[in-house]
Amino acid sequence: MWTPFGISTAHAQDAAAGGAAGIAMQLMPLVLIFVVFYFLLIRPQQKKMKEHREMLGQLKRNDRVVTAGGIVATITKVKEGSDEIEAEIAPNVRVSLVRGTITSVIRPQAANDEKAG
Repeated sequence: MWTPFGISTAHAQDAAAGGAAGIAMQLMPLVLIFVVFYFLLIRPQQKKMKEHREMLGQLKRNDRVVTAGGIVATITKVKEGSDEIEAEIAPNVRVSLVRGTITSVIRPQAANDEKAG
């Protein structure tokens, strides 16, 4: 027998009788979506944050850094146990920076890299 919505009563009874198996099948797409989000979004972001923390911990004098504001500076003093460092942004112009605002460290290029271009 057919209902007005095009679903047979036999099919509706079968879905209701499924019980725990039916619930598990309904939750399976949600679990799959979470697993995909974890491996594509959450895990890489955590790895990137860990690498950034390690980079901030390894800062030393004379490192050239780029801040979140785009300022290129040379570190002149690293205050251990503090969240601040002192950097020179121009000759004889020194500023205090918060470690968290440093986005990257500029590594010097090898002489061979410059000639290759």
